[in-house]
Amino acid sequence: MALSLPAFACNVAGNNSLARFGFCNTKLKIERRVADLVGRLTLQEKVRFLGSSGNGASRLGIPTYEWWAEALHGVSFIGPATRFTKLVPSATCFPQVILTAASFNVSLFKAIGKAVSTEARAMYNVGLAGLTYWSPNVNIFRDPRWGRGQETPGEDPTLSSKYAVAYVKGLQETDSGNPNRLKVAACCKHSTAYDLEKWKGVSRYTFNAVVTQQDLDDTYNAPFKSCVTDGKVACIMCSYNQVNGKPTCADPGLLSGLIRGQWKLNGYIVSDCDSLGILYGAQHYTKTPEEASAKSILAGLDLNCGSFLGNHTENAVKKGMIKEAAINKAISNNFATLMRLGFFDGNPKNQPYGSLGPKDVCTAEHRELAVETARQGIVLLKNVAGSLPLSPSAIKTLAVIGPNANVTRTMIGNYEGVACKYTKPLQGLERTVLTTKYHRGCNNVTCVAADLVSATALAASADVTVLVMGADQSIEKEKLDRIDLNLPGKQQELVTHVAKAAKGPVVLVIMSGGGFDITFAKNDEKITSIMWVGYPGEAGGLAIADVIFGRHNPSGNLPMTWYPQFYVEKVPMTNMNMRPDKLRGYPGRTYRFYAGETVYAFGHGLSYSNFRHQLLKAPKLVSLNLEESHACLSSECQSLDAFGPHCDNNAVGGRLDFEVQLKVTNAGDREGTHTVFLFTTPPEVHGSPVKHLLGFEKVRLGKSEEAMVRFNVDVCKDLSVVDEIGTRKIALGHHLLHVGSLKHSLNISSV
Repeated sequence: MALSLPAFACNVAGNNSLARFGFCNTKLKIERRVADLVGRLTLQEKVRFLGSSGNGASRLGIPTYEWWAEALHGVSFIGPATRFTKLVPSATCFPQVILTAASFNVSLFKAIGKAVSTEARAMYNVGLAGLTYWSPNVNIFRDPRWGRGQETPGEDPTLSSKYAVAYVKGLQETDSGNPNRLKVAACCKHSTAYDLEKWKGVSRYTFNAVVTQQDLDDTYNAPFKSCVTDGKVACIMCSYNQVNGKPTCADPGLLSGLIRGQWKLNGYIVSDCDSLGILYGAQHYTKTPEEASAKSILAGLDLNCGSFLGNHTENAVKKGMIKEAAINKAISNNFATLMRLGFFDGNPKNQPYGSLGPKDVCTAEHRELAVETARQGIVLLKNVAGSLPLSPSAIKTLAVIGPNANVTRTMIGNYEGVACKYTKPLQGLERTVLTTKYHRGCNNVTCVAADLVSATALAASADVTVLVMGADQSIEKEKLDRIDLNLPGKQQELVTHVAKAAKGPVVLVIMSGGGFDITFAKNDEKITSIMWVGYPGEAGGLAIADVIFGRHNPSGNLPMTWYPQFYVEKVPMTNMNMRPDKLRGYPGRTYRFYAGETVYAFGHGLSYSNFRHQLLKAPKLVSLNLEESHACLSSECQSLDAFGPHCDNNAVGGRLDFEVQLKVTNAGDREGTHTVFLFTTPPEVHGSPVKHLLGFEKVRLGKSEEAMVRFNVDVCKDLSVVDEIGTRKIALGHHLLHVGSLKHSLNISSV
């Protein structure tokens, strides 16, 4: 099959006249090249470059470029830039992000990004993909009913930030390390406070998220800030919703003030698809489409997913709503990104990554990485008296029951691609136990009717029963939130009856993005083990079998709280407040602010090994050295600003950071991997969190092996909280550090 060329500009080899254009001169700095290009364009051409497609300027040797492509957990078929053909029929489908996050393995996050960007570049080189990918989704998984929670790294800002930075670097960083070059361009979305699809008549398109400045700064915006300041992401996408009455894509305080101003974005800001049409037509934020175009560009928007700006911006200029200079600024950001990608450098085959092609997609290395990611992410929730791992030699017959036991596409969630090759849960299990019998129990996960007679008869005849239940995209997805936290339809009835009838141990496997209230199973003595496997990717069946039969020792931990059903019965999805309100009976959200009953807590995860922690080093007192004129020397203060001279490493007795040293021992009888979490509970001031994750480290230990784990704690950054008006403060007084069951008291004072 003949290879097709990708779209690229400045094909000097094919048209020598293009060599006279400054924007094609790779020896010039990007700023000069961009200015040269913008200066050659007519207004009509400039306006076309504000849209995600239908652009280009053939007279200047610039073809149309499709901006919209997705790479959430592999190169996706979502977006017009990407196609799968006989030349490249598939790409590696890694586990959905929520399960990858459960590994708490930062190096793994980056490795996946690197693999995905390699496959993306390989597909670009043969004309099947673009260079700009609107991933990752780093919104906080605030409410367990959210249909897109599966796409995110979970509910915690620290984990979400670390995931975002690592995945973005994996996608973007080149082998040369040159910050002016990009392998592909990532995009962190959806800024900001976006976490509702369609719930009880409330739509994401018209929802006004009322959010305090405190919650914006310490929760909703935190991953986006990390994307820009630490990950150096090339793009931020603004969301559909309004925040405090302003559409995010027309909010100058957010786009120009915060993202490009304070955080210093080096890249472009893009709207979610048709956001501008929505803010005009559905939200009625402006009276005319021209006004919507002008307001968005002036707010700091550079690119529109769709054709809205292309259709209305020229008239906005003619009506005096916006000057051409503002358009120049927007398209300059877009062009600069494409130049960093090499789009204006001629034939990509003559550039770095030019040798990549179909042979570099779905490689054995990438497919094994997908399996290993699933293994590391799977969370063992319950394991009575060491019921798992199972011994294959001790099992003559294995019953596999459930609507998710024999699935393929369910395993890859949404924003998916075409998988290289599937291994279903049933396939993974029957490869280990020769006599494996299967019954789906329900026709699908909605489980309108359950075949209890057949399912219970099978369980009664088998030595071990594995139930594979949960959700799929008919239950939770973009544009669809859940109403409750119960297993869908008659799944609970099926599980309960099968467990009661089963001859031997029962393993319950939950495949889903969000959590469920499975208290009934947690308390059922016949259900000896429970595993959550997220949407485990193309080879999820291999990973599930590896954990069940002990070829892999589970090490995943929940990246989100599993709440009881009564929680969502009293908490509307539309309430954006993270912090509890006792007077109104509002319990707060996520493990950081909700102190009530859970089914399984954030960070929960069992192992086949037993790990012990011993604290070796941590201070009991940190003193902040204040200037003589500081007000807190003459009056009692609850907190200090987390900036200023007292944060410049001049504290009494040494630096303003300190080290926590721990000894971790594997006291089990097999090798295992363990995540060491360092939490803090600050003093009760400024609505501080109940508990907050400072950091985590993954350690692999052999039987009886021990290792030293170190955390470096920056007092002003890590032990500070955000006050009611959004200022970061160091809380004075008693802080409690947690590692597992260990607790260590630390006092922060001023002198």
